[in-house]
Amino acid sequence: MLAWTIYSSFLGAAVLTLLPKGGVRAARVVALLTAVIGFALAFAGTVKAGSGALRIIITVPWIPTLGIEYHLAADGISLTLVMLTGLAAIAGILFSWNIEHRAKEFFALYLTLIGAVYGVFLSFDLFLLLVFYELAIIPKYFLIAIWGSTRREYGAMKLVLYSFVGSAMVLAGLIAAYVLAGSKTMDVIELGSYPFPRGFQMWAFPLVFVGFAILAGLWPFHTWAPTGHVAAPTAASMLLAGVVMKLGAYGCLRVAMTLFPQGMEPWGFTVLGLGSWRDVLSVLAVIGIVYGAMVALVQKDFKFVIGYSSVSHMGFVLLGLLTLNAVGLSGAVLQMFSHGIIAGLLFAVVGRMVYDRTHTRELADLQRLNLSRVMPFAAATFTIAGVASMGLPGFSGFVAELQVLIGAWQAFPTLALVAGLGVVVSVAYVMRALQLAFFRGEGGDPAPAPGEGSVRAALGQISVPERIGAVLLIATSLFLGLYPKLLLELISQSYGPPLFDGLPKGGGL
Repeated sequence: MLAWTIYSSFLGAAVLTLLPKGGVRAARVVALLTAVIGFALAFAGTVKAGSGALRIIITVPWIPTLGIEYHLAADGISLTLVMLTGLAAIAGILFSWNIEHRAKEFFALYLTLIGAVYGVFLSFDLFLLLVFYELAIIPKYFLIAIWGSTRREYGAMKLVLYSFVGSAMVLAGLIAAYVLAGSKTMDVIELGSYPFPRGFQMWAFPLVFVGFAILAGLWPFHTWAPTGHVAAPTAASMLLAGVVMKLGAYGCLRVAMTLFPQGMEPWGFTVLGLGSWRDVLSVLAVIGIVYGAMVALVQKDFKFVIGYSSVSHMGFVLLGLLTLNAVGLSGAVLQMFSHGIIAGLLFAVVGRMVYDRTHTRELADLQRLNLSRVMPFAAATFTIAGVASMGLPGFSGFVAELQVLIGAWQAFPTLALVAGLGVVVSVAYVMRALQLAFFRGEGGDPAPAPGEGSVRAALGQISVPERIGAVLLIATSLFLGLYPKLLLELISQSYGPPLFDGLPKGGGL
């Protein structure tokens, strides 16, 4: 059943390419129907699984001479992220209902990207995982380069180049592991149990972890992210922040930490107070948290605020992974889900509700439009998404960040305190953006501006698909904030044999 999330997405993309030219409405319907089917399959597969324990979906020989198989499987981590992908896919299409230029090509590329993302989260053969991982890069490029806005070709090319560099690092590490293990298999479970020498793991772990972490926005390799977010059309921004950045974090956990746990052990000496790759990467994650928040605080472009906030929030994901304790690891995966929902909603408000109507993202220009009166639904939606992003209790972000910080406090108390500064700064940049974009800024006049009625008419009403998409994402974040046990139990059941047998040896769990 879960395998059909992949097949149905690719099938939907194929159907879209066969539609007659100019069939915009049909393209929208086919895309939405495909996304809904994908989510329904993901949800049904999760319910059928009943727990987060590893279960095999399909295993058939693919390239027998190299020991490569078409191997799909799922545990609680995979199920959580597959559910996120399904929700993000539906919301992205609802917020792209206005697309008319080459609509069928847009939605075909969109569904191809979704299918590739499903494939990454369900692949347990590392060669297959890399195939889906690379496949996701192609539609990303075209979605941004053709339908994007500010410096779209530059943003698309920068994203692709960073992705390919990271992929090359991962490929080098995995080929070395494959050869050292006897060139018999690329199965993540079998390679995860192979006793790679500690010396090998000491250089393979940082190579593969950083290779994946580039796509997760690890500082200082994060610069593609804000540029790509700003250049991308709304749906692509939502997917980029919502699920594509999660591919990198997922690879860090599923591949680097599973195969090379001893690469996180102490070196036996210290450099600038750092005694292991785990220490180094944790410091980079915390720098990303604080740096992303501080830069978001001074941005003049509304979308750049959200772009840098994504870098900050992904820092929490990476920090949670590196805590190597149950609380932090579970918080990291929950933060992947939570950030995917909340960041997607923020980009939907900024990109679709505001920019597509006002044709400006400059906060100084938006300040003069009094959007809280002109577009009250957009203002209310951004307010809710903003407080969810800053970690207000009751929303999913609060539980996720709290778990990461508790896990970080157990592992590295000093870094946990510094990471807490990022939470404080997030309140500042969200409130600043909300005030400037919707409430006329400091000292703004709350009274209706002259010609406000004509401005409202010119901008148009928020459409029904947009309202449905916003309610869907808000309800999901609120539900998980009030009942996080639903996903946390699923996630925590994944941290056991056979995949995570090595983490205790590396000082984790």
